Formats: sequence, structure tokens, C-alpha cells
Amino acid sequence: MGSMKEKAEGAKDKTYETAQSAKEKTTGTAQTAKEKAAETAEAAKQKAGETAQAAREKAEGAKGKSYETAQSAKEKTTGTAQTAKEKAAETAEAAKQKAGETAQTAREKAEAGKEMTSGVLQKTGEQVKQMAQGAAEAVKNTLGMGKDGNDVDHDTPTPTSPYKQQGQGYNKD
Repeated sequence: MGSMKEKAEGAKDKTYETAQSAKEKTTGTAQTAKEKAAETAEAAKQKAGETAQAAREKAEGAKGKSYETAQSAKEKTTGTAQTAKEKAAETAEAAKQKAGETAQTAREKAEAGKEMTSGVLQKTGEQVKQMAQGAAEAVKNTLGMGKDGNDVDHDTPTPTSPYKQQGQGYNKD
């Protein structure tokens, strides 16, 4: 029975380790997503700066074309920033889903371990009960009190019986 407890404790420890590992992976994934978003935003910012500079230079050369160029730069920057924002959101969502899946897997493994332990304990209890019932039946049969149809008739003399027949009953010598 101590072995079952050790197995249950082992399953519990394994579940805890799995959950810790999932937590660490989730934290690492979230940190990576945050860093990637910061890099993307910085690249977008730098690109926007470069585009704005090009727009200023073109504006000096041609006033009529400057408005269009600035507008184009603005749209490009907005699009790049929006893309970076969406990518960061997608990455964060993917990390969240992965963490949820990992946690679900850990819960399922813990439940399976619990069910397995319960089943083994129930089976062991049934086996012990059956063994006790078998032993009780064996003792009853040995004493002639069994229910298997081999009950001993104590009123009928046997060759080794200390009683002998006298009249209608049996009496001791």
C-alpha cells in the first residue's frame, strides 16, 4: 500500500513539474513576443523617420508633390505600425493559447494519474475482500457449516462418529 502512495506522490510531483515547465515556457514566450514587438516598433519608427526625411527633401524640390509624398509616408507608417501591432497581438495570443494547452495537458495528466491510482486501490480492495470471503467459506466448509451442499448431517452416524444408534436418536456410550 505504501507503493501506491509513493506512485501517487510521484504522479503528483510529475504534474507539478509539468505545470512549472509550462509556466516557464509561457513566461519565455511572452518575453520573446514583447521583445519582438519592441524591435518591430523601433524598426517602424526608424522607417517612418527615414520616410519623413525623404518627404521633406522632395517637398523642397517640388511643392506640389510634397503633400502627396507626405501623405504616402504617413499611410506607410500607419500601415507598418498597425502591422507591428497586429503581429504583437497575434504572438501574444499564440503564447496565451500555448500556455492554456500546456496547462490543460498538465490537468489531464494529473486526472489520469488520479483515476489510475483510484482504480488500482479499488481493485486491490476487491481482491482482499474476495480472499477474505474465500477464507471464510473454506473455514465454514472445514467445520461443516458451508453452503455448498456438502453440509454435514450431525444426526447421521459416520464410521468415525463416537455416537451409535439406539432407538430413534443417537446417544453417547
